[in-house]
Amino acid sequence: MVTELIATEVPSLLALRRDPRLLKLPPYISALCILVGIAWLFVLPLREYHRRTYISESALLPGQVHTYFGGSEQSVFNAYKHEVRFLADKTQEETSKRLTEIFKSNDLKVATQKYEYHAAGNRYAGENLYAVLHAPRGDATEAIVLVAGWRNMDGELNQSGVALVMTLARYFKRWSLWSKDIIFLITPDSKAGPQAWVDAYHDSHDSTHVQSLTLKSGALQGAVVVDNPLNQRFETLHIVYDGINGQLPNLDLFNTAVEIATGQMRIKTALQKIFKPEDSYKARLETMLRGMANQGLGHGTGPHSSFIPYHVDAVTLQAIGLGWEDEMAMGRVIESMFRSLNNLLEHLHQSFFFYLLMHTERFVSIGTYLPSAMLIAVNFTIKAIALWLQSGRPPKTKLFGSGGDTQGSTEKVETEIIEDNGSIAIVPKADLVIAERNLLLPLGIMFSIYALGFIPLYIFNNLPQSRLAQGFYILLAINPLFPLIIARLLQGSYINLDNQQLILIKCFSLLLHGMCLATLATLNFSLSFLIGLVSCPLAFIGLPPSMDESSIEMKATKGGVSPTSLPAKRKGSWLGYMGDVFVFVILQAVAPTAVFLAVCSAAGVKVEMVLTEAAFGWHVWGLWTQVVVWCVWWPAWLIGASFACMKIM
Repeated sequence: MVTELIATEVPSLLALRRDPRLLKLPPYISALCILVGIAWLFVLPLREYHRRTYISESALLPGQVHTYFGGSEQSVFNAYKHEVRFLADKTQEETSKRLTEIFKSNDLKVATQKYEYHAAGNRYAGENLYAVLHAPRGDATEAIVLVAGWRNMDGELNQSGVALVMTLARYFKRWSLWSKDIIFLITPDSKAGPQAWVDAYHDSHDSTHVQSLTLKSGALQGAVVVDNPLNQRFETLHIVYDGINGQLPNLDLFNTAVEIATGQMRIKTALQKIFKPEDSYKARLETMLRGMANQGLGHGTGPHSSFIPYHVDAVTLQAIGLGWEDEMAMGRVIESMFRSLNNLLEHLHQSFFFYLLMHTERFVSIGTYLPSAMLIAVNFTIKAIALWLQSGRPPKTKLFGSGGDTQGSTEKVETEIIEDNGSIAIVPKADLVIAERNLLLPLGIMFSIYALGFIPLYIFNNLPQSRLAQGFYILLAINPLFPLIIARLLQGSYINLDNQQLILIKCFSLLLHGMCLATLATLNFSLSFLIGLVSCPLAFIGLPPSMDESSIEMKATKGGVSPTSLPAKRKGSWLGYMGDVFVFVILQAVAPTAVFLAVCSAAGVKVEMVLTEAAFGWHVWGLWTQVVVWCVWWPAWLIGASFACMKIM
């Protein structure tokens, strides 16, 4: 009766816990997650999966006002532009003195701020100058900022941009409709200067390097940056919106700029340096991927980037190309934008802060694109769960006779009857036993390896610029040796680890890697997706034969021999050995150092320049992209490559 019941009932899940076939499924599930995650991203540019942009904040009313900037202001602009050219070769003190006189002549309060930063052995010093127009109808509780760097991000003299800011300052002063203060900021450069000013404005600066502001206004509601180094008419208005660490301004501000430029002023707009946009799948995909690359790097793309971490929505307007649009048209765009921001009753909050733009009028929100990065991250968690289950399996008891004679076995196997939801099964007691896990030592070793990431993080953020490339190439050369050393230490007699503890080290590493990427996806989707994609081979590294009990059991079951009769460390075929070597080579190709060098070569930029920019971002912008690379990605790669070495050794 019991035999018939066993034959007809489904065994309990507890009884299936030791089935070696269960541990064969996770790699296929992980691969499926990766493929679906990649496919998910590539279907986003299809029209069915993204939306047209729209204005969520009704108070903005973009393009609903008549602009008056022009006419006689052209002569004023030309005079200021002549002043800027004259001051191009003057010292910082002479330039600040002359600009102060110009702003004061327009009856504006003016102040200056000195700053000095040090990064990668370089000194970044200068003096910011800003003027405040107090709102005739306001109480100095809110302000809007109009910014122009004396030099733009490419180091060019921003002659038309600075002249346009001074002209607009004179023009805005004559209007009595402003309900918010307007701050006109002129910075010596487009990187350190804006960061020093906005840090000091929010009292989060280091007073030993950055001077405090003597003149302030209310809470900043928005900022617009003017970048026009041209000495001619322009064709396209390029809108730059990427912030530091992948942060983005409220989508309403971007949409306002696009609506005013294209709808009201009939000026062509572009983004992500695609100056002839097409509404096709290829163009949308290229725009989206370029945006993801900028967001993943996390670096500043203009003076506006320094404002976004303080929840001040900001964009940069760049004049690009040779066309029919003059500076007065650009000034009318800024005037209309400031009129819209002047209407706000509260901070921009109704639209999206997490989005991917694939066209000036097409976007996808976080709820649509986030699953792709999450699927990439969850594949590591799936593998970690499989390793956790494998580590809890006790040593297999001998179920067969010597020499593989199953019929001649005289050993008695203890069994137990299990009842679950009306189902009954008889299983060996050994299948219900969970091996005790020693967690302290595996966790300590894993965190020790992760702590190694602080060494390159410190070195590359503090080396002088002349040594950065040299230091990187040294690390690139010795990086393949680290997994060999770690593998030898883990398998040596110094630490005395058993197979279960080694499995737990890899389990915890994959689990932590998946958790970090999943958390990062909510903050910087692009960085999480890109790192998860290049590190996905870590989830498919098999265990050394002595640890892979599931493969031993599967072969023993098929061959009708005892698993315990197989040698603990079996010699694989030459084909299997070459496969292990190939896996190790693949891991070297996706190492952080190798990927970094490949990206620099593909982009045509010098390693020294990128590392200098990263060091500057660390000390000035608060950039944490390198923290993710050295303290999350690199340690996970070290552990994965170490296990690949164990298979070869």
